[in-house]
Amino acid sequence: MLVQDRRTFLKTAGMVFAGLSFHGLIKGASSRTKRPNIIYILADDLGYGDLGCYGQKYIKTPNLDRLAAEGMKFTQHYAGSPVCAPSRCTLMTGKDTGHSYIRDNGRPKWRKHDPIHDIYAGQNPIPTEEVTIAELLKQAGYKTAAIGKWGLGYEGSSGDPNKQGFDYFYGYICQVHAHNHYPAFLWRNGEKIPIEGNDGHSLSGKHYAQDLFVEEAKSFIRQNKNHPFFLYLPFIIPHLSLQVPEESLDIYKGKIPETPYKHRGYLKHLYPHAAYAAMITHMDKGIGEIVNLISELGLDENTLIIFSSDNGPVYDRLGGADSDFFQSAGPFRGRKGSLYEGGIRIPMIARWKGKIKPGTTTDHISAFWDVLPTFCEIIGIDPPKGINGISFLPTLLGQYDKQKKHEFLYWEFPSYGGQQAVRLGNWKAIRTGLKKENSDTQIQLYNLKEDIKEEHNVASQYPDIVQKIKKIMLNYRTKSELFPLKEIYEREI
Repeated sequence: MLVQDRRTFLKTAGMVFAGLSFHGLIKGASSRTKRPNIIYILADDLGYGDLGCYGQKYIKTPNLDRLAAEGMKFTQHYAGSPVCAPSRCTLMTGKDTGHSYIRDNGRPKWRKHDPIHDIYAGQNPIPTEEVTIAELLKQAGYKTAAIGKWGLGYEGSSGDPNKQGFDYFYGYICQVHAHNHYPAFLWRNGEKIPIEGNDGHSLSGKHYAQDLFVEEAKSFIRQNKNHPFFLYLPFIIPHLSLQVPEESLDIYKGKIPETPYKHRGYLKHLYPHAAYAAMITHMDKGIGEIVNLISELGLDENTLIIFSSDNGPVYDRLGGADSDFFQSAGPFRGRKGSLYEGGIRIPMIARWKGKIKPGTTTDHISAFWDVLPTFCEIIGIDPPKGINGISFLPTLLGQYDKQKKHEFLYWEFPSYGGQQAVRLGNWKAIRTGLKKENSDTQIQLYNLKEDIKEEHNVASQYPDIVQKIKKIMLNYRTKSELFPLKEIYEREI
């Protein structure tokens, strides 16, 4: 899509929206119904099994558990990718990694870290012609804010959040900068804001980033309580380094057993198990503050709150994190960086009082690229052409007979050896080692209904299914100049 086409689309979307009223979208709603506020909270490297409502035994998450009890829990929701930047790109643009602009982490080759000015390089920026959720909602009259970690460009680039539809941004623009939870500075609308009492490289400091984000979020909500708003909260918990305020650490220190390990990567914490649990509980506490504020302001029935994670949990005790101890990936195989289920199947909770039936669970198969068309349907505008998502609003409203379903879901990932995956009904196919010499790159096939752990490759038993998936893997995707994966065509399939 050319830049002019993009602007034309946004202008048209705004004109279409102006002629619609939200009451026409939800059967039985009053014509006086206000346009709903939308809060989308994204954890960072949080696994499917890290929340109490998804079976976690050690970590306390009372506020998220309450959201699930008051709303809907998804059991077959997928991240856009097994790592940060490409996953967030699919979320923002509604395109899967067979079509998205960003398909892997990475920064522009010409842009390097500048230790003198303490400027982080930032990631490859999404281009101007990409249409984001924030741009669509802003054009429809919403106030928009992103508070937390961005990771889709560097300051001032085309991928700067303020150039991608967000009226307000506060947080880390570069995801490498976000590797410390006590930053020396954060960004606010293009301005570098020093954080007093933090040096940006120590294990502790005066101001914990998560707490700053919660306060900024509450301020934005108060300022826009009488105006429809979209609040995107890409928090950085529990991404490494393991860091947390002492009051939260004390909840678990000495109460969760610690096990010896050889530390590598990031900062070392003396109580890594306790710290990991405490970080998630601390985030849960902040989410509780935000949810309580929504209630205090009388916005409960006019605010959709969604919580999810950008990919699966970390692997091999990197930075002291211990996904095996906590069973962070739930029953699934794989961790962050992997297209097996543990790397991409993630929790998602949605609460919208008066619209979503409390205490419901759905096995509807959905992915990050479905979020954009869902929000478009909620506010009554058409999504951009060329996206891969399908709105799951009917599922949220309990209108299951009206819910459209994906024929299949597709992922590709150039790193961690090079991978490709397809979810086709209950079938899950994956190719690994595409960039490794002498590796077996043939399609592996698993029946998730019978083999949730992806332990039994049944490709030889179902050649017709393998052939169908082979055609998808070869023909569905578009080639990427920025993230080429020519091995898809060159290696044995």
